[in-house]
Amino acid sequence: MEFGWELVLLVLAGFAAGFINTLAGGGSLITLPMLIFIGLPSNVANGTNRIAIILQNFSAVMGFKSKGVSTYPFNTYLGISALIGALIGAQIAVDIKGELFNRILAIIMIIVVLIIVFKPKIDLANMEERLTGKHLWLGIGVFFLFGIYGGFINAGLGFLILLFLHYVNRMTLVRANATKVAVVLIYTLGALVVFALNGKVDWKVGLILSLGNASGAWLASRWSVKKGDKVIKLFLVGMVIVMAVKLWFF
Repeated sequence: MEFGWELVLLVLAGFAAGFINTLAGGGSLITLPMLIFIGLPSNVANGTNRIAIILQNFSAVMGFKSKGVSTYPFNTYLGISALIGALIGAQIAVDIKGELFNRILAIIMIIVVLIIVFKPKIDLANMEERLTGKHLWLGIGVFFLFGIYGGFINAGLGFLILLFLHYVNRMTLVRANATKVAVVLIYTLGALVVFALNGKVDWKVGLILSLGNASGAWLASRWSVKKGDKVIKLFLVGMVIVMAVKLWFF
């Protein structure tokens, strides 16, 4: 594939997606259509997008770590569970299209908005995080299911991960974001292997896209630590609404 203006579009789309994905989620709704627009088949676009997601989340993990934010080993436990699910989801995605799932996801996004708006506030300042015992095992089970969807298409999963970690494990949104990017990094590695083994990855396009994703993720991870939960919540609500409308009507 020869590149001209497409290269600039890929990097810009990747930067926007990396920034948005790190703060909230839904960035793949920018990059997937862009990859299809420049000529990749939909299943190849889905696989190629995983390269950018991996480098984006690696960059975000490093960005959070540079600010002293890490949730190891909790994030690793969830990541391994999600990885097993992602191997299943990616294998399904190799041969099956996701149009119907997009409609279902749009409904889920509306539910997410309602939860964000109407859920009673948690006084995290006076509560300890719940990262062990039954809450850890609940997380491992739920993240296995998250992994199946993440391996299948991934778009929008960041919203649900953030809400689960925030309300079930009582993490601040900053720490939930730091956990999210580590988990997504782990399970996407498995999904990429499945797509690659089935010949559904354009490595050149994926690496170009990754330049933008990684840059956006690095900036967003460090910026979000400075700004705190309020800014992340605004991005979260805004992106959920935009994504639900796009999935349902376009």
